[in-house]
Amino acid sequence: MLRTEDGVRIDASHTPARLPAAGADPAPSGPLDVGIVVAHGFTGSWRERAARRIVHVLSRYGGVVAFDFRGHGRSGGLTTVGDAEILDVDAAVRHARVVGYSRIAVVGFSMGAAVAVRHAGLMRGVDAVVAVSGPARWYYRGTRPMRQVHWAIERRAGRLAARLVKRTRIAPGAWDPILMPPHEAAGLITPVPLLIVHGEADAFFPVEHAHQLHDGAREPKELWIEPGYGHAETAATPELIGRIGKWISSNFS
Repeated sequence: MLRTEDGVRIDASHTPARLPAAGADPAPSGPLDVGIVVAHGFTGSWRERAARRIVHVLSRYGGVVAFDFRGHGRSGGLTTVGDAEILDVDAAVRHARVVGYSRIAVVGFSMGAAVAVRHAGLMRGVDAVVAVSGPARWYYRGTRPMRQVHWAIERRAGRLAARLVKRTRIAPGAWDPILMPPHEAAGLITPVPLLIVHGEADAFFPVEHAHQLHDGAREPKELWIEPGYGHAETAATPELIGRIGKWISSNFS
């Protein structure tokens, strides 16, 4: 368990770097001082199979700290769907520093991507950011899955369903004030490198979100639009996650 600055207990795991097997190609750079924080999407958990697969692949490139956002899984509190969650990322980053990692990358998926961008822009303290399948702006309802997400967040019946089915406890009420959108926060990350990864087949956020994030960011930045890739953790292949790990290593070499 980690504890955030506002006192919320966060369920987390630490996977040490997995050294290459005999005869395998070495990692692009030595992983022992590299920590990678993985931030899941809305209603997700580090304990889910897709997330554990991602951690396994990324551990080839550094030690991995994965965690459940507040209001998710075994973590305490209620999710604010992107607001106070920057404190959860910060707790994981601070833990990675305490463990001994001197260079920290945060890899976020969907909601976790938006939180990773906001954390890097507003709280700093990281050395690289990867935003996968993330939104560029709030309150997007242009796809059916996102209309369903807003029903779960904004309606009492939706919040009850999310609690019962997904073990996700959602705070009622609207943000006050409205948060800085991710595409604006992306402009505050520099000089930390930012990688934006988005799928052409994303059913939640069309690729225009990735382009808006990229346009809002400053150098150094990179944009990957992946043919056939869907949304977030469940659609991410080991090959794609391996490429993300190599990108992190290339920026830490």
